[in-house]
Amino acid sequence: MAAMGDDAKRCVVWFGRPAEQERQQLANAGWITRVAEADGQGGVGRRNGDIVVALADLRDTSAQSVQAMERLMAEHPRLPWLALVSPDMPTLESPFERILQASMDFFTDPLDVERLLDALRRLSGELRLQSQHDALGITGDSEATCAVIASVRKYAPVELPVLITGETGTGKEVAARALHALSVRSDRPFAAINCGALPPNLVHSELFGHERGAFTGANARRIGHFETAAGGTVFLDEIGDLPLDAQTNLLRFLQEGTVERVGSSQSIKLDVRVLAATHVDLEKAVAQGRFREDLYYRLNVLRLRMPALRERGDDVELLAQQFLDAFREQHSSHARAFSRSARQAMRNFAWPGNVRELLNRVQRAAVVAEDALISVADLDLSDVSASTAARSSLGHTRVAAERDAIIACLRESHFNISECARRLKVSRVTIYRLCKKHQLALDELR
Repeated sequence: MAAMGDDAKRCVVWFGRPAEQERQQLANAGWITRVAEADGQGGVGRRNGDIVVALADLRDTSAQSVQAMERLMAEHPRLPWLALVSPDMPTLESPFERILQASMDFFTDPLDVERLLDALRRLSGELRLQSQHDALGITGDSEATCAVIASVRKYAPVELPVLITGETGTGKEVAARALHALSVRSDRPFAAINCGALPPNLVHSELFGHERGAFTGANARRIGHFETAAGGTVFLDEIGDLPLDAQTNLLRFLQEGTVERVGSSQSIKLDVRVLAATHVDLEKAVAQGRFREDLYYRLNVLRLRMPALRERGDDVELLAQQFLDAFREQHSSHARAFSRSARQAMRNFAWPGNVRELLNRVQRAAVVAEDALISVADLDLSDVSASTAARSSLGHTRVAAERDAIIACLRESHFNISECARRLKVSRVTIYRLCKKHQLALDELR
């Protein structure tokens, strides 16, 4: 997605029929209103980095249109949705309630345009922030991901080593490339080296180079990765696998800024920033004598922890759609998006292999899927879905516990319906429906 500048067009795609006064008020505030049919062929349409927000108008619509809106939401998971409902709408069962829960906010008729504009302004800022995130190659807007991006922006301009930690598959190299891209070295080389893949007897040669005749097979001078990246950044992945003698040479470079090729006694001065990453506990490795303590302190000047995918909330859906879109650009696939049950299963899965495992599952699903929406079975997450369904069924039998939970949350939020909905992660309409279901009179409770 193109970066969004201050001159980006702002558009509300209105699925329904806005009143002329509503359109005019939005236009006066700088928003273009494009009227669309949910079951039409035009889709949402996003071009040139423009800010696009979709609004599902449920005031007067058919069941077929509502189902079409739900499909559109599944096909555009990264698009912010709003909903407009009639105040006398009956109990909102599926699929109405699913749309309201999927939307970021909803409004009742007659429409409070000022409140709508406040929501649109908030979404504009969030979309611009997400665009900046995407430009770094880091996808997501969860609290954990935003913390990573904030640290990347803070550390990038500082000419100090960064130690990036986290489980395998969490995107440590992505973070390292973002650090380089935002630094003053961005137009200089970036060298990524997997220390665990280097032959033990050639580590020094690979990193720092060798002279002709330095050892058997050294038929010509070789420039090491550090010299190749002169003026730029070297990323040492799996630094915990580096042999002790190579650790000594790396420490010398960090202390003095010089390297020596194998077979030479001449020191070469280099200007290279070092980023390192590990999935092992370096403190434990130091205690066990497998990693030099002085090198650990040299590398651990700035520390960046990459969160596991299970800690990133709805980021999993954004990443999955991104991987699917990228796959479809290169290969033919029936799949366009993910079914509601598949998205739920992805959110509930622990993802031991993190982002790398998600990528592999999405690519496999894109190959085997027969329909436009990838299913739970396509992702091979049926066991997760069945377990979730069982827990949900058990929860529905605990009516008394549900009633007590609603009352407790209402009291804790001082009977602020919006706050209660946020705490329970449901829509405001759901809170009203639950109060009706359990015969809770809000005025009396207050």
